Amino acid sequence: MELINLEWDGAIAVLTINRPKALNALNAQAIAEILEAISQVASKPEARALIMTGGGEKAFVAGADIAEMAAYSPEQALAFATAGHKVGEALASLGVPTIAAVNGFALGGGCELAMACDLIYASEKAKFGLPEVTLAVIPGFGGTQRLTRLVGRARAKELVFTGDMIDAAKAKEYGLVLDVLAPDKLLAHCKEVAGRIARRGPVAIAQAKRVIDQGADAMLSDANALERQAFAQLFATTDQREGMKAFLEKRPPIFTGK
Repeated sequence: MELINLEWDGAIAVLTINRPKALNALNAQAIAEILEAISQVASKPEARALIMTGGGEKAFVAGADIAEMAAYSPEQALAFATAGHKVGEALASLGVPTIAAVNGFALGGGCELAMACDLIYASEKAKFGLPEVTLAVIPGFGGTQRLTRLVGRARAKELVFTGDMIDAAKAKEYGLVLDVLAPDKLLAHCKEVAGRIARRGPVAIAQAKRVIDQGADAMLSDANALERQAFAQLFATTDQREGMKAFLEKRPPIFTGK
């Protein structure tokens, strides 16, 4: 992969979009490589979390590559948007939690990429926005839908209609970001959170992610049924027996993901 770095810190994968001269803008190649990196993480049973961040100090991802998109036909635009949506779907279906470490500009496709992750933490220098209307288009990688679910319909409309940028503190106030950290503390914080997750039962984490995501858009009775079923199914796992045995024996559990 030329534009994406995938490194491992134990069971934690760190995916870095590495086009700093282009502020990590997403072109077709970058999107394809992100999908490949996610696939590699999915193929490793020992993986416990994925952290995504941007190379350099200025940007997480400053948007899609306008130079590449400018001459697109509607058919090409649809193919590009479909590829972007595939990234969001790959992150959502990944069996481990995904964490966005937003270290700078997260605009357009970059904001959409962050919102596709399970958790978002931001540097004090981060800026968020969906400025597509300033180019006479709209978000195409799921931004209109994910932003609405994160911050509510009216606030999403305000941000999409104006195309305005907001800083990390405002993003936290709106519910887009969990915590805002000093730039030199951001990645370490994300790794610390990922490390805590990695010590929990991985099958249970995967089920919790699935139930929360699927239940959020379902009727409460249906969502509760999803939870009951997942809860019961976990009692057929080795990890459940190990977790409860370790608790009773007052020792740390040794989970195997089975």
